[in-house]
Amino acid sequence: MRRTHTCNALTPDAVGDTVRLIGWVDSLRDHGGILFVDLRDREGITQLVFDPEKEAYAGPLAKVRPESVIEVRGTVRARAESEVNPNLPTGAVEVSVASLEVHNISETPPFPLDDEKAGRVNEDLRLHYRYLDLRRPGMFRTLKLRSKAAKATRDYFDEAGFLEIETPYLFKSTPEGAREFLVPSRLNAGKFYALAQSPQQYKQMLMVAGVERYYQIARCFRDEDLRADRQPEFTQIDIEASFIEREDMYALVEGLLARIWKDVLGVEIRTPFPRLAYREAMDRYGVDKPDTRFDLELVDLSGLFKESAFKVFAGAVASGGVVKAFNAKGLGDATQGEMRDLENAAKALGAKGLAFIRVTPEGEWKSPILKFFSEEEQAELKRMLRIEPGDLVFFAATEWERACTILGRVRLDSAKLLEKRGRLSIPQDQYNFLWVVDFPLMLFEESEGRFVAAHHPFTAPVPEDAPLLDSDPKAVRGQHYDCVLNGWEIAGGSIRIHQPDLQKRVFEEILKIPADVVQERFGYMLRAFKYGAPPHGGIAFGFDRLVSLLAGKPMIRDVIAFPKTQKGQDLMADAPSAVTPRQLRDVHVELAGGEEA
Repeated sequence: MRRTHTCNALTPDAVGDTVRLIGWVDSLRDHGGILFVDLRDREGITQLVFDPEKEAYAGPLAKVRPESVIEVRGTVRARAESEVNPNLPTGAVEVSVASLEVHNISETPPFPLDDEKAGRVNEDLRLHYRYLDLRRPGMFRTLKLRSKAAKATRDYFDEAGFLEIETPYLFKSTPEGAREFLVPSRLNAGKFYALAQSPQQYKQMLMVAGVERYYQIARCFRDEDLRADRQPEFTQIDIEASFIEREDMYALVEGLLARIWKDVLGVEIRTPFPRLAYREAMDRYGVDKPDTRFDLELVDLSGLFKESAFKVFAGAVASGGVVKAFNAKGLGDATQGEMRDLENAAKALGAKGLAFIRVTPEGEWKSPILKFFSEEEQAELKRMLRIEPGDLVFFAATEWERACTILGRVRLDSAKLLEKRGRLSIPQDQYNFLWVVDFPLMLFEESEGRFVAAHHPFTAPVPEDAPLLDSDPKAVRGQHYDCVLNGWEIAGGSIRIHQPDLQKRVFEEILKIPADVVQERFGYMLRAFKYGAPPHGGIAFGFDRLVSLLAGKPMIRDVIAFPKTQKGQDLMADAPSAVTPRQLRDVHVELAGGEEA
């Protein structure tokens, strides 16, 4: 290569050596005619010293500006003791420049390429100039961390005897999940591919093919509304294995995560992970991906209020629902605006309002519903919820799942308010992994009047629950498992159905998918299962989310080299873009209204 060292490599041991460096000008400083330049490459910074008496580079040097690309040859020398920079690995030395070559003069960047200052710049501007944004040291560290996580994954599975096998991006449309991206076929007029939402069906075919142990760091595509943790194209660590049970998958995944955390962060994580049944997770935390780094757990008060004079609570219990509550300890000083935001969050999930009890610092209870509670009920509330001065208690009285979900959201929002006040500490360097298991196999979709798969239709029922498929599908648990970290679902998977008759029955009799539709979408899979399909199961990690947690970044856009905006746009390349009439004709597409472009 053109250089002898990177800009992070020189130490006092190199003093006296002649070196060649190349990189970007990070900064220029003129100290009484002697020019100091910080030269930066992806590894770090080295200070260069230009002597103004050397005319060989005086002309080119006059044109150099920050972010210009230059190459220098010079001699390493020790800095004066008073000038040593302890914050740089190269801070004890500098390079006295003998020759300079300017490769590219940079225009003034549209924003500072300093991590702290760039963080205050409008994100759209940074995405428009993403190639500049990626020059920031912090962004490079994130890309490097992502690469290390991918390498740790490949090393782990290679050592475990797995094969990395690529599956097609162009698949058939099977609209049973998120909206798909459709791709018209030029060679098959009127026919469309769909970009694969995941390699799910292909990896099951690999199990039928006898591969036994497969993984892939796979690109996936979903045409859905975007938010902080969603992108139209994203990356999964996709895994499938034959002849395994759930315990085998738990051990495999825990080993992978321990390897990644050790190789990337140097952190030892404790295994095996705790396990929570879906019902318990919802009961205690109001969500199936709980953040267990803090308490504020939900409490069931149905027994206390089933015969209460407060008809709203008693009526909810009488109709088969529940009364649940949690104590947001220390949030008694919540402002009216904060209370309004919490109530709006609850209403967005189906609540009619948000009942509460506010406790003053003097211990006085204040609430519009307090007058309906007997002294005995108030005493029991105080005991069950450990109510003290300065607390704020929230209630939900409705059917079980909705009550849990409402309070689960209010719990998370309350934790943020408490953390902001310094009354709750949620450690950022604590990694609370857990498994959530025993999900329902099916959910009844009221709007469609039929059952839908809670995970996906290939999930096998728990063997002892299988006889209930016909009589009580809602009671059937699936062999589905989610791996959760600090309130984020980082992976989800299941043991699969591998018997063609059972899979066909789930499609047609339980999910009520018409037989002709089943044949059109899944006929090849049912046919394959007739030729000795092994028992198998798998899991898929959201790799972008995993990296964002490793890097401590709130949004997955921060750990993707070239992400899309919330409107699905690539601002740097100006995509999506218009196409020509000829391109449309070639793929047999006409725009609505008869327009061609």
